[in-house]
Amino acid sequence: MKAAVNLPRWESLVITEQASKPVVELLNDYDLLSEKEFPSADCLNALSRSFGQRWNGPMFKAQGQFPESEVRYYEEIIGQDFVVPTREESWHDLFNALIWIQFPKTKALLNKLHIEDIHEYGVHPRTPRRNKITHFDECGVVLAIEEADLVDGNALLDALAKHQWKTVFISSREIFNSTIHPFIFGHANLEMMLSPFEGLTGKWLAVVVPNGFNSYSDTLKREVLDSALVKRITELDNFNQADILKPLPLLGVPGWYEAQNAEFYDNASYFRPLGKKGQYTSQLPLTRL
Repeated sequence: MKAAVNLPRWESLVITEQASKPVVELLNDYDLLSEKEFPSADCLNALSRSFGQRWNGPMFKAQGQFPESEVRYYEEIIGQDFVVPTREESWHDLFNALIWIQFPKTKALLNKLHIEDIHEYGVHPRTPRRNKITHFDECGVVLAIEEADLVDGNALLDALAKHQWKTVFISSREIFNSTIHPFIFGHANLEMMLSPFEGLTGKWLAVVVPNGFNSYSDTLKREVLDSALVKRITELDNFNQADILKPLPLLGVPGWYEAQNAEFYDNASYFRPLGKKGQYTSQLPLTRL
């Protein structure tokens, strides 16, 4: 999924013309495109404090403020100091911070799981669970389904798990748009969606949300989704199960890419069929809250 990404300059016009829809919406939601310079760690801390007493996440600390003697592993710094090392003018770290601001409970849980494995098994080699956590942290896509839509939702998720891309994105497009509410969780994917390319793929995790979710405010949606993610990850044994995450060609999601004609979905090198050894997912079926 990796490719050379032509990252845009910090200019709102350049970003809005080049980036995929989820990136532009996220930066607009937090009024960052009005900033004249690349958002600093101080800017991100001010953004998190705008939540007032509801903010329960960490502080963001510029990488340049750490002493050269700092040798702790990244997750250990977060767990011990409750600060997130944030490189200056790094798109990757900016999006990581924005995911923390949106989903602090889930990010804290993922960090806790990393620390547990580091303490038990050491930093290297990485455990299979840490690999799955990292895949979700970097490339995760959350597919939220309201409780009343579980029948249609499970049918679409089943088709996604079986790589029946045209069923989901073409013949069931209207049902998808009314039933599946997708959110980018992986900050690496957000970075690459600054300059989207065919081949860009995420790893989806589905959650059940209350009826009426789609009419909530953006802030309330994120709060509900944050709690739903923690619940779902816990139900799935905190990423200890083997077959959980499944691939999702991000540019195939309705509205996330301009060139979504029939020929686009014919590209089997991007919309790959399920291989003979392809696994299903232990996520399904979703059940009621």
